[in-house]
Amino acid sequence: MARLARYFVKDQPQHVIQRGNNREPIFAADDDYQFYLECLHEAADRQGCLIHAYVLMTNHVHLLASPGTEASLPKTLQSVGRRYVQYFNYRYERTGTLWEGRYKATLIDSEQYLLTCMRYIELNPVRAGMVDHPGDYPWSSYGANAVGEANRLITPHLLYRRLGRSAQARQRGYRQLFRGQIGKTDLQAIREATNKAWVLGNDRFKEKVATLAGRRTQPKPRGRPVKKDD
Repeated sequence: MARLARYFVKDQPQHVIQRGNNREPIFAADDDYQFYLECLHEAADRQGCLIHAYVLMTNHVHLLASPGTEASLPKTLQSVGRRYVQYFNYRYERTGTLWEGRYKATLIDSEQYLLTCMRYIELNPVRAGMVDHPGDYPWSSYGANAVGEANRLITPHLLYRRLGRSAQARQRGYRQLFRGQIGKTDLQAIREATNKAWVLGNDRFKEKVATLAGRRTQPKPRGRPVKKDD
């Protein structure tokens, strides 16, 4: 059975997860993280894929990206995957695949979920118990988005820029978002949509994407259909 094409709307953000095969580590040293980020920057710049947030965990990667064309995101990750696997296999004297099949991606309603998804991504090390604060983890975009650290990989999204008139005001506003926890409903919605490759957003947004894609953007309701007499 042919794989369904991923959902795409020009310049609409997508939450992406790529995991190591069998959940095995894909990073073992600081140089590994650095090389992956270099590969990602070069490929994303070449393919017209804007990166708004990221985190590199030990055995998986999260990205929030806005692709300019339907090929931007797959070509970016294909380039990164090919270069990084060659580097990793050579360095650690291994062979074979590094990734767990296809990357997972979900189209997100930026008005409703963009800033929440950014927080979700950058809070991964905290939820994993690796650090107490996202600013303590060096391999994420938190430093760029929250305190203005130089990071040529990151392109601020319009909604992020609306947090303030100056860079300092935007960073301050962004840090304030981290004072509260992400609600369980939002956590579940992000995880389910990404893992199952559905669209993340309200009904109006899902209907819009469904019309463009010509197919459903969410699972069918569970249970038997209600009879008209009922």
